Amino acid sequence: MNEQPPVRIGVVGTYATGKTTLMRRIEMEVRAVGIPALRVGGLAKRAAELGLPKMTNHTALSTEWLITAGIADELAATTHARAILADCAAPAALAYYTAALEHRGELTPVTTLDRLRALVTAASTPYDLLIATVLDPREPLPDPRDEAQSEPHHRDPAFRQLVDSHTHKLLSELNLGHVLVANDDTSRSDALRLAMTMAGVA
Repeated sequence: MNEQPPVRIGVVGTYATGKTTLMRRIEMEVRAVGIPALRVGGLAKRAAELGLPKMTNHTALSTEWLITAGIADELAATTHARAILADCAAPAALAYYTAALEHRGELTPVTTLDRLRALVTAASTPYDLLIATVLDPREPLPDPRDEAQSEPHHRDPAFRQLVDSHTHKLLSELNLGHVLVANDDTSRSDALRLAMTMAGVA
């Protein structure tokens, strides 16, 4: 096990805003200088395999599972990685949930939201760097011919916008420090350099 806690970098944002691409690039660059890095993600697929609802059907239960499963994966990675890269970090699940509630025109008990917000706050404390992508509405939605992106909600620009607004609102309300990454090469390169610095690469 590592003697020093690894660097933890998370990314949040709505779908089709380049989160996974950015994290893959950070992972590649960090590994290239010999730092063991591990990207943690794929939670939505695992949740679906368990029968948990997702995207516009997201629930409090699926939200709690995504938050806690993500943290469990990150903790497990601390045994063999010096840089942990969380693709869809803890705040993402709650942002998707509150966006789904607004999409469906539903309310949820304040006590439930307060509990989830407390869970997200606690789960986000370990991140050394939290990156939040900013939606560029001009950016096309995923290609429906991609099987992993073929479900109808992946082609819903209104829901994508809702998730974006709920993501940034949540980060502000919970006072979670973060770096915004816009849809341009300069912004992405700045985020990459910051991540490399955090990982101990000059």
